[in-house]
Amino acid sequence: MTLGRRIAAEALGTALLLATVIGSGIMGERLAAGNVAIALLANSIATGASLYALIVAFGPVSGAHFNPVVTLVVALNKQMRWREAIAYTCAQLAGAFAGVVAAHAMFGEFLFVASRHQRSGAALWWAEGVATFGLLLVILGSARQNLPAIAAAVGAYITAAYWFTASTSFANPAVTLARTASDTFAGIRPADAPAFVLAQLAGALVAAGVMRWLDSEK
Repeated sequence: MTLGRRIAAEALGTALLLATVIGSGIMGERLAAGNVAIALLANSIATGASLYALIVAFGPVSGAHFNPVVTLVVALNKQMRWREAIAYTCAQLAGAFAGVVAAHAMFGEFLFVASRHQRSGAALWWAEGVATFGLLLVILGSARQNLPAIAAAVGAYITAAYWFTASTSFANPAVTLARTASDTFAGIRPADAPAFVLAQLAGALVAAGVMRWLDSEK
């Protein structure tokens, strides 16, 4: 595939992922009548299912990264050139914010609203590191499987990580930054996003190192 098509696939896939994350959060909160557990259940199931579908659909085109830290690790492993990695990251960021706009438009929300949802503290930062570490281990560890198996592994992990991490597993810098523009169930205050992103980068890099060590004897 040409780089242009791959970039378009990354932007479209990330946009649809964010539309799912934000849209299912809004729908879940509206229908749950104040029951946060039910809203989170709806949000997590929709996100995991969407990831499976999007990875299967766009994987043959771009590899279906939809996540700057995934792209970073792929580049560090010399599986793509750095200029391509930068292009992927820009596409993911643009797609993520487009997905927020799409979700807000569907539910009659303002297109961009700075989130007031506080998510800060050492426990949440640690949770983001753990969530991203686990996600990258799953992606790198399942890379030798067929595409539907990889998609299922990633979707299942994210669905689970919504529940076993205190941060509800953002595990994606593009997702994190875009969610600052949504004052809804899935939002995060702009002031809280940088620490999340740093924790995600750290988790991804540690996972890359661990997986390289695990594979070193093969």
